[in-house]
Amino acid sequence: MKGATKDGTSEALLALILTSLDDDKAEDIVQINLRGKSAMADYMVICSGRSSRQVAAISEKLIERVKAEFGRLSKVEGKETGDWVLIDTGDVIVHVFRPEVREFYQLEKMWLPGGTA
Repeated sequence: MKGATKDGTSEALLALILTSLDDDKAEDIVQINLRGKSAMADYMVICSGRSSRQVAAISEKLIERVKAEFGRLSKVEGKETGDWVLIDTGDVIVHVFRPEVREFYQLEKMWLPGGTA
């Protein structure tokens, strides 16, 4: 359900996600406003972890925090390999990559104006 966060905004969920990623030392965090571009979510966040282990740890902590703070169960793909984890919280979609995998897919170029990060 969109906008059903604790204080009624996807911005509160985004703030929690950004804080969680920063606390867990995610690198190169980029947030993209999807409003008016896509109906799938309000925001997309892309970040990197230095290793498969860190990617998995960042993802696991984020899933736990979203559940604890907002009571949301996130849909998760890719956690087993730790190369690229997709976390769908409903209003915010988070991609956690190993740097090489992120460089290969270049999601930022698809979504950011002018294709620059």
